[in-house]
Amino acid sequence: MDLKSGYPFWAIKNGLMHAFAPLQQDLRCEVVVVGGGVTAALIADELVQHGHEVAVIEQRDIGWGSTAASTALLQYEIDTPLRELAKRHGLEAAVLAYRACEQAIEALRVLAAQVDDVDFRTARSLYYASRRRHLGPLLEEFDLRSRHGFAVDWLDAAGVAEEFGFSAPGAILSTPAASMDPYRMSYRLLIRLLARGARVHDHCRIDAVETSTRRVQLRTADGLRIECKQLVVATGYAAQQWLRQRVARNRSSYAFVTDPMPTDALAQLRDTLLWETARPYLYLRTTADQRLLAGGEDDAIDLPLRRDAQVDRKAQRLAAKVGKLFPQLAMTPTFAWAGTFAETEDGLPFFGPHPQWGPRVHFAMAYGGNGITYSMLGAGLIRAAIERRQHRLAELFSFQRLA
Repeated sequence: MDLKSGYPFWAIKNGLMHAFAPLQQDLRCEVVVVGGGVTAALIADELVQHGHEVAVIEQRDIGWGSTAASTALLQYEIDTPLRELAKRHGLEAAVLAYRACEQAIEALRVLAAQVDDVDFRTARSLYYASRRRHLGPLLEEFDLRSRHGFAVDWLDAAGVAEEFGFSAPGAILSTPAASMDPYRMSYRLLIRLLARGARVHDHCRIDAVETSTRRVQLRTADGLRIECKQLVVATGYAAQQWLRQRVARNRSSYAFVTDPMPTDALAQLRDTLLWETARPYLYLRTTADQRLLAGGEDDAIDLPLRRDAQVDRKAQRLAAKVGKLFPQLAMTPTFAWAGTFAETEDGLPFFGPHPQWGPRVHFAMAYGGNGITYSMLGAGLIRAAIERRQHRLAELFSFQRLA
């Protein structure tokens, strides 16, 4: 599945960071993680850290799917506002989901410090009203989060203009938030796992999977057999191909990054992620080397050739939107790209077994705008399922909510 178009910045910036050995003979281990992006790397790391024998199998180069196209805004805020999520699943479950994402950002900070050199930076998140008619619902969202103990401040139009230098009717300023280089995180985690005895093999395509009550058998395109007790499918937005049931809608999102800018030019954005109430929404962040990264212009295109043809036009439209907010910035896209992402009905991910495959096959579908934050949560969820332990998020993030 072709998951991206154009020139994703992370892959260009970092290049091929490590060459992993090909799989050359049959393999037997406890857990196989299929996928080589940031979700697979986080899950494999969690399992290895807790004593599980793990092999990671990826059909492309590591990080070359959606991870290379990710803009890596790490927020506890879900694309579905807290008030709307509460209507769907109840207030207790909605607060649980938001609180868990908040805790996941801290867990990512700790892990990034251990791994080192992944451009992890803490930040604030500014969620601003795109139009005056969005102000009422945004104030309701602020009030609900505030009443449940989330660290939020309200900025009126004057406050937004004074602190961030652009015009908006109002905004929620919240912590915690962060950003990082997801491609680099994937490589550095998997290189570390190799040193700890895990197996990592890229350019290895799985052609067939058979399950039984005691094991899972996989067959590669080269005719090799892999046998495991537990299988984790962490293939990102390609995971839908494993299921007959449609669980999400694939869409395309577009992004660009500028050349490095003078430090003072990005003063308002240096430690703040910006996103808006309009849908699809514009979002902004800076990189560690003082570039501005912008994304949005989402559409329903799921055909690679059509998506490819849109990249330059969408980048120019994004640049024009940023230019309206910050006319003093020279908006010239240096690298532009698009990536597939998936939206679930309620904005929540899916982690765990699906009835089609039985209890030994676990899916890690970190779908939505919180992909990396969800992946950090999913690592603990998948480990709990493999160890046959209860997890507070298991039911909310399971396929059961589709019933």
